[in-house]
Amino acid sequence: MSKAAEIDIVSVSKVYGTTTAVHAISLKIPAGSYCCLLGPSGCGKTSTLRMIAGHESISSGDVRLGNIVVTDLPAAKRGTAMMFQSYALFPHLDLIDNVAFSLKMKGFDKQARRTKALDMLKLMQLEPYATRHPAQLSGGQQQRVALARALITEPEALLLDEPLSALDPFLKIRMRAELKKLQALLGITFVHVTHSQEEAMALADIIVVMNEGRIEQAAAPRAVFEKPATAFVARFMGDHNVISGRLKERAGDLVTLEVVGGGTFTAKGQGSAEGLVDIAIRTDRVRVDKTLAHGLGFTGIISNIEYRGGSVKISVTGAGIEDFTVHLSDVDFFTNPSKVGDAIPLSWDAADAIVLGQAAN
Repeated sequence: MSKAAEIDIVSVSKVYGTTTAVHAISLKIPAGSYCCLLGPSGCGKTSTLRMIAGHESISSGDVRLGNIVVTDLPAAKRGTAMMFQSYALFPHLDLIDNVAFSLKMKGFDKQARRTKALDMLKLMQLEPYATRHPAQLSGGQQQRVALARALITEPEALLLDEPLSALDPFLKIRMRAELKKLQALLGITFVHVTHSQEEAMALADIIVVMNEGRIEQAAAPRAVFEKPATAFVARFMGDHNVISGRLKERAGDLVTLEVVGGGTFTAKGQGSAEGLVDIAIRTDRVRVDKTLAHGLGFTGIISNIEYRGGSVKISVTGAGIEDFTVHLSDVDFFTNPSKVGDAIPLSWDAADAIVLGQAAN
């Protein structure tokens, strides 16, 4: 297998007519890492992947793979391989010929192609199915054929465009484990586009959260989860409450903000110069109790309760906040159960409230 390559994206933009899909993003993806580009539909993640692959032209900026600037190279000369969302297998060819297709295009003789294709099918645990056609396989098996076909060219980086989206929930979880194991075994750079927070958290060494063609945060999964860089990341990852308000006062490393409804809240950080502040509070760090320190809690009215087995999600309104989420363990909730319409006192520790930064322009 080829050596893994670092991918360096330098001020890369993509413009379609009058629409800018990707705004001068810069990103270094370390060699041999598993990187997930994460974000909602239309955020620019697939355009970014296709520009790395050479399937989409770059409007401005450069892409470097290892020591080579590949910006103007055709896809076949870049040392990357792409696995498409649809798998794009040839229905009339058996697995050997599907996997060996790119080698045929490169002029390899039939025996060399067959030997290499069988090696790849063995790696994917598909050797017993070598003479079958794609329609005779399950979704997970088809995906492994598509992976084998992409990897037979010995790429320095494998690019995956929402590869798990067509699979059922149980198979998705199994294939996540397969992908992670495969990437560790091969040691090459994987760049994987997804809109699933859970998928990115499970797979990635580095998560790149994108929004409206810009990178909001690029960091290890734990950093993205525990210390979201912006209000968008905090909301999109779904594990933080975001409270927005106007700066009221600063005291040391603490900031106090006031929301429209009159509630005041304190958090650790600097706050913006314009006087508008976003703070984040982890949903699983909120307690239901009456020990409300100043700015570190409020009393709200329960608007919804969802039982989730090991946990209970409670939605609360109050103190000028329309939607505040609390995740309690099932034990904590059922020890002292509440119902919709109840008033409950919420509090959290100072360390669990952080001031969020602003998105890059």
